[in-house]
Amino acid sequence: MPKSKTDNSMLRALPSIDLLLKSESARRLKGEIGAEKLASIARQVTAEIRDEVKSRSFVAASSSTNENGLREQLMQEAERRLVDLNSSQKATGLQCVINATGVVLHTNLGRAPLSQAAREAIDAASGYCTLEYDIASGERGRRGGRVEDLLVDLTGAEAALVVNNCAAAALLVLGTFARDGETIVSRGELVEIGGDFRVPDVMAQSGTRMIEVGTTNRTGLSDYKKAISADTRLVMRVHTSNYRIVGFTKMPTLSELAELAHANGLLLYEDAGSGALVDFKEFGIEGEPVIRESIIAGADIVSFSGDKLLGGPQSGLIVGRKELIERMRGNPLYRALRTDKLRIAALEATLDAYCRDEQVLTQKMIAMSSDELATRAKKFINRVNERTDSLKLATVTGESAVGGGSAPTSPLPTMLIGVTDPLRTPNQIEKTLRNRRPPIIVRILDDRVVIDLRTVSESEEAQIEQALESLSAR
Repeated sequence: MPKSKTDNSMLRALPSIDLLLKSESARRLKGEIGAEKLASIARQVTAEIRDEVKSRSFVAASSSTNENGLREQLMQEAERRLVDLNSSQKATGLQCVINATGVVLHTNLGRAPLSQAAREAIDAASGYCTLEYDIASGERGRRGGRVEDLLVDLTGAEAALVVNNCAAAALLVLGTFARDGETIVSRGELVEIGGDFRVPDVMAQSGTRMIEVGTTNRTGLSDYKKAISADTRLVMRVHTSNYRIVGFTKMPTLSELAELAHANGLLLYEDAGSGALVDFKEFGIEGEPVIRESIIAGADIVSFSGDKLLGGPQSGLIVGRKELIERMRGNPLYRALRTDKLRIAALEATLDAYCRDEQVLTQKMIAMSSDELATRAKKFINRVNERTDSLKLATVTGESAVGGGSAPTSPLPTMLIGVTDPLRTPNQIEKTLRNRRPPIIVRILDDRVVIDLRTVSESEEAQIEQALESLSAR
């Protein structure tokens, strides 16, 4: 299709990259993002507009073909896109959000929120620190030594090791003790969790051969016994963190598996998943194994997450018999999987709280009663209603979730704050709140936006109130 005179005029009027970089908008952005990044965005903007003009998909703000008018329009459009593109690229980076969803361990929002003590520990360790230095002797120390000692105290195991996540822990255990051998596992435990992580894939990567026994819902001790061969190295128990099989089911106890494994000269390894150091039954959560009880039951090695029910930073924690832990420490793979100083600092502060019998932030959120949340919700609604007219806020009975693949059958009763607006759809309200700074992440339930204060600190309530007031004012 031949170009029209208007097309040619617009192409001539299109601002050059140099001219765009001299604009007022570009000068403001330069100090924020630097010259190189600014130039890259400017090239992207001008190329985008040029392509739209050539394809005749660009719509001018005015029908005027006056060259000065076109040049001014195109410059304004280029500046607008320059600012918008920078904002959209910044939005893809890591930033703080307010989690008003009621999902305590929200995987997309970073799972367990760290306590103030853990955040301060990260800040202290961000400079020089005693990562591998012994102050008393003035010589090289053990990386994460105090974290390992705390884990021993809290679990009753002989020794402990820390790697960067629970998948890494499973890979290290299997690669150390079952490479070129067989690992027996129940079919009902071949789980998949978020991010396409599958137990069979990790087992294959470790070099062990997976031997499936039993059925999805029923696996007996005899199934494990029949599968033992000269090539068997491990019996593995995997906690099905993100789902439960109920009804006609059967599974040996951990102590029964330990007795069978040890009678045949094998090791019992439990991947306990969420990592409960305390019994969560008091919070109404069933089915989460307590690590100390797994050690008492006879598991030789137990691995679990640091950033789920434990309430710390992302990490994979391994506890068990001392000689087995030391074998893993000597595996070259451990160096590739070990964790950094910031996670060690946060983990140490988190475990310290357990030793003092203090609830970490995750536990406090889970422990909140629906009555306590109802009181907060009503006070919140009264404060907002005093300052807004168009929005309609009301309490709504609902459920929070533990999240993070933990406690799938144990929802937490809560009192939600329902938000409706006759001038906006729930999706429009949700988007407006999400585009705030900081973003406020909410849920939509039964055609209304709902806010769950379980995962909102009292200091964050004021920011949500301000956002709703601003929404009402529009």
